[in-house]
Amino acid sequence: MNEPSCPWPSDVSAHRRLCLAADVEQYSRLDTRTQKAVQSDLVRLLDEAASLTGLDRAAWTRQPQGDQEFAVLPEATSEATVLGPFVHHLAARLRVLNARPAAPRVRLRLAVDKGVVADAALGHAGPTPVAVARLVNAPQLRSVLAALTSADLAVIVADRLYQDVVRFGHPGLDPAPYVRAHVRVKDFGGYGWIRVPGHGPQELRPWVEGAAGPRPAPDPPTPDRATGAALSQYVHRGVAVGGDVSGGITVGLPAHLPPAGPDPAR
Repeated sequence: MNEPSCPWPSDVSAHRRLCLAADVEQYSRLDTRTQKAVQSDLVRLLDEAASLTGLDRAAWTRQPQGDQEFAVLPEATSEATVLGPFVHHLAARLRVLNARPAAPRVRLRLAVDKGVVADAALGHAGPTPVAVARLVNAPQLRSVLAALTSADLAVIVADRLYQDVVRFGHPGLDPAPYVRAHVRVKDFGGYGWIRVPGHGPQELRPWVEGAAGPRPAPDPPTPDRATGAALSQYVHRGVAVGGDVSGGITVGLPAHLPPAGPDPAR
């Protein structure tokens, strides 16, 4: 008897890609007519910011979600260009848009990360799309945008992207305005760095720290199968999604060393 053929390839091609999500604040409070207008505004804002930056929006793989757009950018896209000029132009276009009289104000949360992405039946799979979806909904990012009422845009960058690109001083990128946040949303846990264009870190820090909540207790040490001793393990510059960890893992010495016994050779 012949087995039914599988419509999907057995090997899933995955690549490291830059991903972003832009989400409209308080979209659900708008009526239907205003929601339609705001969706059009969001697409136009992203189009204009990309065009001013020299990015080709036609090459983005876009996944609209009503009040949000998730996008996977081409492999050759410069991280520094997105985190610098693109964010700058997006903030500037938001100011112009929100200066219109009697028009609904549009305020955005933007999350950016780079990592493994694979095409899937309903869009994309992999740890990076999950991380971006969680980061854009980080309580600290929501809290900062709600508190800084004059701001139109709040940005969160995944820790690995911050460490690799922002921290080491790529031209046009300044790490000083960013504030680190420990983000826990659903089954996601990791660090992100929040920036609000036009506002300093001292303005962000009270709201970032106030929205963080208590830290969860660390998991108990995992016993080593060979020795029975518990090994300490922690994530270093990584992001955890569910039971998986993306990023470097450092495994330390046994947390509880076995008691010293007599030397069998004696």
